[in-house]
Amino acid sequence: MSTETTQMAQTIAAAQIPVLIALLALGTAAKIRIARTGAEPGGMSGMGPAVLVPERWRAPVMLCCAAGEAVLAGGLAVTGLPVFRWGTVMFFSVSTYVLWELRRRRPDVGCGCFGEVSSAPVGARSFARTVVLTAMAAGAAWTVPASGWSVLSGPSWTEGLAAAAGLLLIAALSPEIEETAARLRHRAPCEERPLDAATAAARLRASAVWRSHREWLSAAEPVDSWRELCWRFFVYPGRSPAGEPVDVVFAVYLAGRKPAVRVALVGPDGAVTGAEPVRAADSSSGDSGGFQVLATHEH
Repeated sequence: MSTETTQMAQTIAAAQIPVLIALLALGTAAKIRIARTGAEPGGMSGMGPAVLVPERWRAPVMLCCAAGEAVLAGGLAVTGLPVFRWGTVMFFSVSTYVLWELRRRRPDVGCGCFGEVSSAPVGARSFARTVVLTAMAAGAAWTVPASGWSVLSGPSWTEGLAAAAGLLLIAALSPEIEETAARLRHRAPCEERPLDAATAAARLRASAVWRSHREWLSAAEPVDSWRELCWRFFVYPGRSPAGEPVDVVFAVYLAGRKPAVRVALVGPDGAVTGAEPVRAADSSSGDSGGFQVLATHEH
């Protein structure tokens, strides 16, 4: 092989480092989400390698895998050390073997590579993708030491085209793209979409409404919680500004990137003694009825 050909091959191989970083980062985020939302019994019964270990070890194994991917992605991004490059080769090689085992032992489950959208049974495309990624990682290990950031900071036309070709190849081998598109086309209405209480609680505690009313609460944890259509309600014991015992009821809207949060004070007789006013912008989005169900809900 001539020097020019070798240099061209190394350039194309180095251009795949950002592709590997992107795939590792996406895999990290997806596995953390799986471990968080699927921690209940049976929650990860159809998610890739998790089915190959006892149920009580599934979430820890998923988190360990996510940690390994995060370390490799970070190492590839900021350094050119061989340990991260060969570690990536080993990771995708093991992933290829695991997918082979899944197809042989549990053909009914998905790879879980990118969360719920990877729940379809492992097919030839998913398996071929890990083979291609292993080859990309091996090629990156063969090139001259360079960080992923240095490749991205000033790519040549050859590197840009090679990276784009690598992305297109991975996309062609990813059934998750079709699954995501299908979910977007047939997205369930807000009231039918699943959203766990922990996520709604996190949204509540990150809101300005929570910070401004936290001093009214007598306990750190809610005494009741329920869902009504697109709203999740949390009830905390507390006292009104006048010092009277009340239930402080927060309502969190379950749709949107910045969901609305409402608060109301409910007296011992069940009457709403005070509620945060609804702004006109909120009523136009369909979330102004958050506390209409308080009158019918029994604690």
